[in-house]
Amino acid sequence: MAIPLIAGAAALALGGSYLGARLNRRRIEDLRSNMPGRLVSLSQGHTHAEWHGPQDGPVLVCVHGLSTPSFVWGPLLPHLTDQGYRVLTYDLYGRGYSDRPPGRQDAGFFLRQLKDLLDQERVSNPFTLMGYSMGGAISGAFAQAYPDRVSRLILLAPAGLGLHLGRFSEIVAKSPIIGDWMMEVLGAQSLRGGYGEGDGVDPVADAITNRALDELAVEGTLRAILSAQRGILSDDQSSLHTEISASDIPVLAVWGAQDTVIPITCRKRLETLNPSARQITLTDADHRLTYTHAAQVAEAIGPA
Repeated sequence: MAIPLIAGAAALALGGSYLGARLNRRRIEDLRSNMPGRLVSLSQGHTHAEWHGPQDGPVLVCVHGLSTPSFVWGPLLPHLTDQGYRVLTYDLYGRGYSDRPPGRQDAGFFLRQLKDLLDQERVSNPFTLMGYSMGGAISGAFAQAYPDRVSRLILLAPAGLGLHLGRFSEIVAKSPIIGDWMMEVLGAQSLRGGYGEGDGVDPVADAITNRALDELAVEGTLRAILSAQRGILSDDQSSLHTEISASDIPVLAVWGAQDTVIPITCRKRLETLNPSARQITLTDADHRLTYTHAAQVAEAIGPA
């Protein structure tokens, strides 16, 4: 009971900031006027999607992570399209330009969105599926559920085998009602602390960080992040990776040795569960490897 009581006291003590937090929210509808790509109407709501690269290239579908929408792929996309891939990016529900539907964001929730999108976009042949962080957990779950649809699985610092989001995230994820209140009042501030404000060394990384911080002000985003923490991010995917190994789907996993969110020890777990998986560690990369080390990630992926 200690954690809920402490959490409740903290939330109530800061209750006066609730109105300010609400007033700073932005509506997703107001942000879509300058939206790239298009909205696709699916069974759970509208999903923002965008195609990139040669029309006749083999399809590569990208699934982003917990709090950075599809713009996180920006630095990697030119490499992928130059390598000949026809790339589909999209925003998970609750993020980017996609709708914020209610519901527990568990594996089934995200698999339904991805399957709906693939069916709507008529992606019927086997394709390469790439997931980053939480997107790795979603991609792994999709490969397990639909092994005949996935020709190759690429996991970039994937969740599902170990995760450290910090003490605040642990508390709100385990505290019903009070955790919701805390996320609404303190969530943006806590997540900002995790991102930092950019160090000025890498302007590309700083730009993505700033966009991710802006994303936290969009109505429904914090609620979606919390729902995913309680949903798919609470799952251990050990048995899932064993099943993928048995399905003979080629797997590439890329890790950052300096990652404090998905620790490098997860590499050893995957090696045990799927000995045939090809694994690469970027020694000076942290959890931002998709955009701080885009060229190295693209090299690991290889041409289409």
